[in-house]
Amino acid sequence: MAVVSIVSFVTIAVDLVGSGRSAVTLVLPALFVLLATVGFARVWPQRGRWPAYVYVAGQLALGYLVFVLHSSVVGATLLLIVLVIQSALVLPAAAMVVVVALVPLVHLGMAWRDGLREGLGLLAASATAAAITTLLLREQRARGELAEAHARLREYAVQAETLATAQERNRIARDIHDGLGHSLTVIQMQVKAARAILPADRTRANAMLDKAQAQAERALHDVRQSVAALRDAPAAAPLPEALCALADETTATGVPTVVEVVGAARELPAAVREALYRAAQEGLTNVRKHAKASRVDLRLEYSTEQTVRLEVRDDGRGTIPVPPTTLLDTTGEDAPPAGAARGFGLIGIEERAASLGGWAAFASVPGRGSRLNVEVPG
Repeated sequence: MAVVSIVSFVTIAVDLVGSGRSAVTLVLPALFVLLATVGFARVWPQRGRWPAYVYVAGQLALGYLVFVLHSSVVGATLLLIVLVIQSALVLPAAAMVVVVALVPLVHLGMAWRDGLREGLGLLAASATAAAITTLLLREQRARGELAEAHARLREYAVQAETLATAQERNRIARDIHDGLGHSLTVIQMQVKAARAILPADRTRANAMLDKAQAQAERALHDVRQSVAALRDAPAAAPLPEALCALADETTATGVPTVVEVVGAARELPAAVREALYRAAQEGLTNVRKHAKASRVDLRLEYSTEQTVRLEVRDDGRGTIPVPPTTLLDTTGEDAPPAGAARGFGLIGIEERAASLGGWAAFASVPGRGSRLNVEVPG
């Protein structure tokens, strides 16, 4: 626009020299060009504010005077077109339309036929310039909004990646705790039992050590499976069979465990099977470590088509009563039942159940045992 304004001024100056008129008449075109370049730079950021209206009104008046006082119709018309473009940049659409409608009125002093012809031509040129400017503005805004959207999308992608990484770390931590931690607890108790009876019954002690060795081998196998699962998940046994295997392990440590399946067993999604299996595993681990129980019951209920429920119940020493939605655990093998704190294992059960849209609850009565319930859609 600055270049067009300067070219328009040069055109007016050339016509003025050719006509032999005084150079003083160039003051108005020079003022118009000065305002259109230097003055507009101050108005442009203030779109739709009163300085923009004052600027456009003043320039429109100057444009009329330049058009009337100078014979250079082309130069004066170009100045008015520049004003129309600038009004599209700094005024609302309604005010811009008013400017476009007012610009052709500079031809009112002409004969009506010539004035109508020239006025319609200037109106068409002004409307075209305003429309093109408006479209360019919209495109510029759209590009800016698109750039902002891309920046936000990149931020969201980074946040999603961070969240996915944290979730995967938690999942791996739960798997290590529930799988390897369970196996190591079984091995520890078998070794302790073998050491306790070793002086009196070497044959039975050797049998327990053989079981501990077998459990260690299974734990190593599970670790290898977990590593392989990061690339390809291995086929899993049906949940009732897997629970029976857990029960056999607990029974082998001296705590008889019975599995009861209620309802017709059905195929479960991998995430549901994993959550229930890990819940049973953690529940039995806590029983062996803390409950001092003489019996454990594992109950798997396919009571409805929408949900599956698991219950781990023991007849051990129990803990202080807690709200049914609170999960408790202890960290030391011989830790006292009173005032037990939430542990990672049972927190993991709660997280797994919640992620599937289910729930987990722990209830206990001192001297009468504890009960862990987990229900998930399946």
